[in-house]
Amino acid sequence: MYLEHFGLSELPFGITPDTSYTVITRSHQEALNTLLVALGSGEGFIKITGEVGTGKTLLCRRLLRALPDGAVSAYLPNPYLAPRTLLLALAEEIGVNVGPEIDDYHLLQRVNRALLDYAANGQAVVVCIDEAQAMPLETLESLRLLSNLETEKRKLLQIVLFGQPELDRKLAEPSVRQLQQRIAFHYRLSGLARDEVGNYLSHRLRVAGHRGDSPFGGQAVRCLHRASRGTPRLLNILAHKALLAVYGEGRHQVRGSHVRRAAADTEGASAPGWW
Repeated sequence: MYLEHFGLSELPFGITPDTSYTVITRSHQEALNTLLVALGSGEGFIKITGEVGTGKTLLCRRLLRALPDGAVSAYLPNPYLAPRTLLLALAEEIGVNVGPEIDDYHLLQRVNRALLDYAANGQAVVVCIDEAQAMPLETLESLRLLSNLETEKRKLLQIVLFGQPELDRKLAEPSVRQLQQRIAFHYRLSGLARDEVGNYLSHRLRVAGHRGDSPFGGQAVRCLHRASRGTPRLLNILAHKALLAVYGEGRHQVRGSHVRRAAADTEGASAPGWW
């Protein structure tokens, strides 16, 4: 690979979410601020939506790390579950030991008792559900009923839904309209602005061990922004392919032609233009 050629210790443009590579963009910071304010005010439901590759999972991990000490968190990465299975997964995440033979009534009672104990200790319980657009409608409705668990002063459970724009269409279904009405805070993630792309690329290169001038000049940055539309995952794929092309030529500087070739070889990329 091109690691030694560019003085890197690891690949800088992987597509697996890694908080050590986090770049604080305006959109992500606004989303995180919205989440922290909403959780601090005790809202039961919060929704974050964004296109594929805009960093929803990374934002979820940042949120989990930013929760106050003592908070109890649950992370459900695959919510395509039946209502009972979702409740069993939640029970496991918050430390409730139940057997598979338990009936639905006693399962809910166990979860409610655990939530009351956490509330008595002053501990907030936050559930983050990734890929929420995949949840069946009946599971979404069961989630709403679960959010009814509360004391006279506060919700026992706060739920953050992370999903693609299809989640909005699902929540518009008449059968789950009550859930939509309970979402007091929501935020739509956007891609990186053009003036953020250069900093994004340089930061990831530095974390991966690169020193010296960035191999991405102004023309390459403009081409990458246009081809990726600011979507971080797509930007990573294009930057990786562009570096491979430069390495194959024995060069050290990415040009617009390298980005154009990378875009032509990448599903979902836009034409980067001809500067």
